[in-house]
Amino acid sequence: MKIYTKTGDKGFTSLYTGERVEKNSVRVQVYGAIDEADSALGIARAFVEVESVREKIFAVQKLLPKLMADFASLNREPTITFDDVKNLEAEMDALENSLPPLKEFLIPGKTKGGAFLDLARTITRRAERLSCELAKAEKVHEADKIFLNRLSDFCFLLMRKEDLNA
Repeated sequence: MKIYTKTGDKGFTSLYTGERVEKNSVRVQVYGAIDEADSALGIARAFVEVESVREKIFAVQKLLPKLMADFASLNREPTITFDDVKNLEAEMDALENSLPPLKEFLIPGKTKGGAFLDLARTITRRAERLSCELAKAEKVHEADKIFLNRLSDFCFLLMRKEDLNA
């Protein structure tokens, strides 16, 4: 099987559930931005020095294909659930409790891993904004929107942990 199919040559792509949509549709932009965030998280994971941060990045990366599948599907139950949101919140609470209080704005770049985590945070924020735009016209699962919102905050906390402990 070849890597290219030629089915997208006219500017359309297939969703996971089979429907054809324009490649520049907001839906495709959302899961494309999540894919970018996953790549940034992969780079961060390659550079972070704190093992627990590396493990947490990898754990959340395992959920991102499910999140992308939710946005790449129509009329299907979500695979990201409110339990996933609660689990992420529990991870965030534990992380936040391990960090000193934040007293100033942080400038990314103290560490390579932290800088890439901040890049993942900003890409995730873009995915979240696009999901809000999509929700104006189409159904978006609530757990997916909330998960995206928490994910950007999770990246921020991971950056703080990495920068503090590297």
